[in-house]
Amino acid sequence: MKRGIVIGSVLALINLPVALVLIEAVSYHVRNRSNGSIVSSGLEREYLVYVPKSYNPSRPTPLVISMHGGAMWPASQKETSQWNRVADEHGFIVVYPSGVSGRGPRAWRAGGGPGLMRDVRFISELIDTLRASYNIDSTRVYANGLSNGGGMTFALSCTLSDRIAAVGVVAPAIFMPWPYCMDRRAVPMIAFHGTADHAVPYHGGKSWVAPNAFPDIPAWTEKWAERNRCGRPVDSLVATDVTRREYTSCADGAAVVLYTVLEGGHTWPGGGPLPEWFVGTTSNSIDATSLMWAFFQERQLLRK
Repeated sequence: MKRGIVIGSVLALINLPVALVLIEAVSYHVRNRSNGSIVSSGLEREYLVYVPKSYNPSRPTPLVISMHGGAMWPASQKETSQWNRVADEHGFIVVYPSGVSGRGPRAWRAGGGPGLMRDVRFISELIDTLRASYNIDSTRVYANGLSNGGGMTFALSCTLSDRIAAVGVVAPAIFMPWPYCMDRRAVPMIAFHGTADHAVPYHGGKSWVAPNAFPDIPAWTEKWAERNRCGRPVDSLVATDVTRREYTSCADGAAVVLYTVLEGGHTWPGGGPLPEWFVGTTSNSIDATSLMWAFFQERQLLRK
């Protein structure tokens, strides 16, 4: 009997790691699954939508679209950006759409061409889908993204500016050249970028991310200010490691703002933890999501 007990105990210990792995796998799937999908351009496209408890179907509600970086997914963008927390505080709906995986990691086709326009169509159809289910305020739809998602946000500002009131980008991986941005509407924009970002260098150039060079971020921001027909910038110190540059007196009040994080990495300031050994330092001196929402809520589409 004792021998049987010992054997049983050994077998239980052997099987315990397997059971823990299975439990963790199920838990991971639950935490990271999407909760919606639509067919767009012949492909099933997924998204994760969050509706705060304060949502009132009788009241038009703002919509925030937050796009993940390359090789990430909707739930990872949710955890990194912490938009759900801000949505609970201020009562708006958030949706985290998914890029295309194909044969590799999920990514947004933000460099131009037919792939880009299929992604743009997906976002437009996603807005329509959510408007059919919720009372979305069509003048208060906002887009933002991290890295590759930031590049897609820029592309949306050039292709869906009639539907998106303002945009925000964090460490944006910009692949689309400015000449491709034919839409001349002045789109309000707020950006965050670290000076120690080795994936998308603050002052531009090539990195391990892509063979093409990225633009210099201050110069790219100034180009956006020119697009919005802004006046001279005003610089201020926000924290010991954060400076703020704002272009004001812009057309239609479409301000352009750049937060520069000294020694900040390829990260979301004030957001969820990312592996520092891979992406660099995350500053907690500012909360990019809260600052972004404060910028968004002051702006809406002007119906002409």
